[in-house]
Amino acid sequence: MACLVLNSTALCRRCGAAVLLLALAGALPIVAAQTPPQPASKSPATGPYRISGTAINALTGEPVRRASVAVLDEEDSHVVESVLSDNDGHFVLAGLPAAKYQFTASKRGYRTAFYDEHDDYSTAIVTGAGQDTSGLTFRLTPAAILRGQVTGDGGDPVEGARVMIFRKPRKPKLGERITHVDSATTDDTGAYEFGNLEAGDYLVAVTAEPWYSLHRASGTSGPAPGDEAAAALDVSYPVTFFDSTNDESSATPIPLSAGETEQANISLHAVPSLHLTVQTPDRQDGSLARPELRQSIFGTEISSESPEIFDGREFAGVAPGHYELSLGDPPRVMELDATASQQIDSSGGTPTVEVSGTLKPAPGSSLPPDITVTLEPLDGDRHDATPASATRGGFRYPSIAPGRWAISAYASGRRLAVIATAVGDRSHSGNVLNVGDRPLRIVLTVAPGDLRVEGFARKDGKGFAGAMVVLVPTDLAAIEELARRDQSDSDGSFSLRDAAPGQYTVVAIQDGWNLDWSRPEVIRRFLPRGTAVTVTDTSAKTLTLGQAVAVQSP
Repeated sequence: MACLVLNSTALCRRCGAAVLLLALAGALPIVAAQTPPQPASKSPATGPYRISGTAINALTGEPVRRASVAVLDEEDSHVVESVLSDNDGHFVLAGLPAAKYQFTASKRGYRTAFYDEHDDYSTAIVTGAGQDTSGLTFRLTPAAILRGQVTGDGGDPVEGARVMIFRKPRKPKLGERITHVDSATTDDTGAYEFGNLEAGDYLVAVTAEPWYSLHRASGTSGPAPGDEAAAALDVSYPVTFFDSTNDESSATPIPLSAGETEQANISLHAVPSLHLTVQTPDRQDGSLARPELRQSIFGTEISSESPEIFDGREFAGVAPGHYELSLGDPPRVMELDATASQQIDSSGGTPTVEVSGTLKPAPGSSLPPDITVTLEPLDGDRHDATPASATRGGFRYPSIAPGRWAISAYASGRRLAVIATAVGDRSHSGNVLNVGDRPLRIVLTVAPGDLRVEGFARKDGKGFAGAMVVLVPTDLAAIEELARRDQSDSDGSFSLRDAAPGQYTVVAIQDGWNLDWSRPEVIRRFLPRGTAVTVTDTSAKTLTLGQAVAVQSP
């Protein structure tokens, strides 16, 4: 069963509903803490049924008292029943109909979690005749906390600074990179705090503006030569990383263990602001081709910190740092390490090209209305392209920088599967697009991706809970776009959602969550013992496998 946990909020991947998970005990109907549950070998033939077990500290094995434990409806995530664990961590959820339930628990100081959670997936609990739902162990992991203080020159606290925390993969898998986790704003003492963090390595960056800074255009409208008082106010804080460096590559990772609290103080130092004058021509219609200056941190754009621009041609208040500048008509993209004020020639940089195309449905399917096409860069720190609407099946990006891009399509909030990408008479599986120095006209073959493959994972003739189940496309070149995953539930059942038509193999892997499964050389060895399946677009929209999928060891 798949669910995404965001702090104390869960997003059900099966229904898309957001759920506030037990952050406050009063937010849910809570039953008083109970006596220990009596052991049971299996559920009775007729209901009602119950789910019982013990909530423990995942690190120490000690019972967690007064943990909020709840079962949620599998489809819409509403709370069906909830309880508090007793002094020994025991809980009983009684009076339950036969059904499949999301199972969740939380307590202050611990990370809110679903049962047996891995990545974005968890194991649902199935009640009913013959199902043993007693003696469950719910392991709650203590949350890590990162806090600190941001100060300026002289040690004064910096209020209103934007503090961003990023997670750095310890052993990056294919396609994994540093990700933005959260942002916070410092209070009047310069303090910030991030709670409910999972164990891992984190990077911290701060952006701020000196409260006294005053930026003006250069030349006659700016401060007169020798006006030292005015020049002293034209200052900025460069982006600063822990441990107080302005160099992204020198940022110090902060390792956090479960339940650990760390302090990370950061000092900012004001420096003279830069002025970047752009020599950009007017468009043919006489309008100004406005330049754009963008900055990113570990690939995340700082959209709200743009420097001021005067007369459409001069950026003032620019802090030293690395930027991407888009200028000219047609636009050119320039990577800029700004260390001094300067004039920039619009003929510099790399020309962008137009990327346009059409969408066509996969065989046996049809295109939904109102499709949006997006481009995400796969190389370097380039920014995502502005989403383009596919009007009448066509879309157009007027200026895309050369490089590798992943192209995706969405309709009504649901991602469509890109089956193939064709450029001229050449077609390849998946959604990766190589943009060069010439305009591209492409054809995307897409499928609604609203099909479902259901079945059971079994080992030694019994349903197996907690296995990683993967729907692997026959063409492994398209695995990142077309593969689907789930985690088997307490009875071994799984549901692989949003599948596209095609040929696949379903594999179930015990303790497979640390595998770099999306690498063809890793997943290939599990395919011989997997279950082959052909997914077609049918009115039922659900394909149930006629045989169980064997659970394999990694």
